[in-house]
Amino acid sequence: MEPRTYLRLEGVTVFVSALAAFFVLDGPLWLLAVLALAPDLAMVGYLAGPEVGSLSYNTAHTYVLPAALGGAGLYADVTTAVLVALIWGAHIGADRAVGYGLKYSSGFKDTHLSIQPAPVSAFVDHE
Repeated sequence: MEPRTYLRLEGVTVFVSALAAFFVLDGPLWLLAVLALAPDLAMVGYLAGPEVGSLSYNTAHTYVLPAALGGAGLYADVTTAVLVALIWGAHIGADRAVGYGLKYSSGFKDTHLSIQPAPVSAFVDHE
């Protein structure tokens, strides 16, 4: 199995787990509906060019920030923060599951899940 397949399966797992936790915590459907696509607002960064766009997109589409928000919410006993973090994580998981990966600054379609040749420079000694 290719690494991309593992990453997609990982995305499905995160998506299902985050949604299950959301519903176990009795998260309101209106919150899920309002925030489900909120991380995609980061694509507005592409209006400033591919470098800013990939930075804003990747920042909103890594698990670091929702994990930190969820952890802080658990620590401070703020259920809303945990619910928002779960929605955010579910969104990222769904993106990974369908093949939307983190973006390279070379273009929106260049992602860590797309087929790209390995850079030759990575395998050549630089003396």
